[in-house]
Amino acid sequence: MQIAFDHVHLRTPDVEGMAAWFEHMLGAEIVRSTQQGKPRVDLKLGGQKIFILPVATGEQVNAAPVTPCLGIDHIGFFVKDVDRVYEDLKAKGAEFTKHVFTQRPGIRVMFLRGPHGISVELLERDEKYV
Repeated sequence: MQIAFDHVHLRTPDVEGMAAWFEHMLGAEIVRSTQQGKPRVDLKLGGQKIFILPVATGEQVNAAPVTPCLGIDHIGFFVKDVDRVYEDLKAKGAEFTKHVFTQRPGIRVMFLRGPHGISVELLERDEKYV
């Protein structure tokens, strides 16, 4: 069996707002298309596909989990020069749940809160971090 990561789905009542946040904060590419006669907004970020699905008014959905939680807790992306990225995000007004820190030797991380409480980890793996 061969398995490769393909995508992640995010659900929101504000598709454009969700897409704009990922574009502004993390540099995601917004991909617009039409599927089954309806407009669709997806993202490309870090070589991965993120599909944004609308939640219609009155549609019954569960509340977003609060991290840390069981199941999918956060999504993580590798960055170069994590300290510079941290400063850039701070200047953009990012909401951090954990400011940049050395988690363990060789790994420096930060966590920020995205729309609907989505937890995003940005990390750099480098031996210089002790």
